[in-house]
Amino acid sequence: MTSYRFSSLGPLTGSIRVPGDKSISHRSLMFAGLAVGRSRITGLLEGEDVLATAAAMRAFGAQIARGEDGSWVVDGVGVGSLLEPKQALDMGNSGTSTRLLMGLVASHAITATFTGDASLSGRPMKRVIDPLSLMGASFEATAGGTLPLMLRGASPAVPITYRLPVASAQVKSAVLLAGLNTPGITRLIEPVPTRDHTERMLTGFGAKLEVGEENGETIISIHGEAELRPMDVVVPGDPSSAAFFMVAATLVPGSDLTIMNVGLNPTRAGLLAVLRQMGADIEEVDDREVGGEPVADLRVRHAPLTGVDVDPAIAPAMIDEFPVLFVAAALAAGTTRTSGLEELRVKESDRLAAMAAALTLAGARVEEHEDGLTIHGTGGEALRGTPAGASVATRLDHRIAMSMAVAGLVSEGGVEVDDIAPINTSFPTFMGLLDEAAAA
Repeated sequence: MTSYRFSSLGPLTGSIRVPGDKSISHRSLMFAGLAVGRSRITGLLEGEDVLATAAAMRAFGAQIARGEDGSWVVDGVGVGSLLEPKQALDMGNSGTSTRLLMGLVASHAITATFTGDASLSGRPMKRVIDPLSLMGASFEATAGGTLPLMLRGASPAVPITYRLPVASAQVKSAVLLAGLNTPGITRLIEPVPTRDHTERMLTGFGAKLEVGEENGETIISIHGEAELRPMDVVVPGDPSSAAFFMVAATLVPGSDLTIMNVGLNPTRAGLLAVLRQMGADIEEVDDREVGGEPVADLRVRHAPLTGVDVDPAIAPAMIDEFPVLFVAAALAAGTTRTSGLEELRVKESDRLAAMAAALTLAGARVEEHEDGLTIHGTGGEALRGTPAGASVATRLDHRIAMSMAVAGLVSEGGVEVDDIAPINTSFPTFMGLLDEAAAA
């Protein structure tokens, strides 16, 4: 474990570029690996989670290489032609890799074993096992439906119509990927919209996919036995990574920071809306579209915030950003209430409990509920924990570590994070960018 104390660095200024979007990076490697021919990916996030996806796709027969210029070249193996991995696929900490690749395997006549680290091995997989079992795949997992897990794919798999019981882009994507090699049409009913990177990118790669609406619900249909064609993918900056700097520049007096090339997919832009509702000064500069995804540069200036009641309907569009929103709320004037966040209890850690404990140690006033937190803000005053500064437990969770790093910037005694190593799973350049923005 590598501990680190974060404390005031002064205003954050200049411009920075955050790493590529993690969700889009995972999918670009998978879909390029399923296409017939050569794809090129630029801007790929080179964190541990995405590299686990690359390793798995190699085990399935795709050829994947990083060029000297930082771009990645993928020669795909083709839908229906996945090779059986010779050994267990180690997914590390990546729930996205695991759940989406389970969908991929489910409609191929191969067997694959998935393993992961202690954190991933505690996360629920039954939500993916259930629909994939209906399509004909069979599973051997722990009693609780967690990793390690062995999956035998079905060939041919059976097309299903499946209503998502939880708002989960990972479950949706797993079923759509299984549908790629399933004869007929696989349909998904989505009562609550979730991030739509899979639908956008599969269409770009040539899959036949239709999105409609019935009774206020989204219906997604994918036509099976697809042939994907290669394409060049430009990965926009990850809004979940940009979130830490959006909040930090908002909270630290004197800050005027531009975050370049941030993906602003509407299914991911919830934090931007909530911060603006609280009074944040965030300007979108040079709005454009890159590879089917909306992108802009974000200019963020320090601004006082006011507490709000966060609409639970926006949760799926910012589910990963709540930990850092809690930090913003801790310095706002008045009270911020959140609800409908049960999903945060089954992330890399129980993020509600972890953030409630960490912020309380740092001097914030926090009440924990079953489905959210209520936070009474300082009105812009620095957090006051113990005189020596708070020492907080991240529970192997990268977003807890980075959120509390931001809290340290606006804390009188600083915040010691017990382990910064997990940050490498999603944002390996975080520490360097923080120093760069403070020194600009």
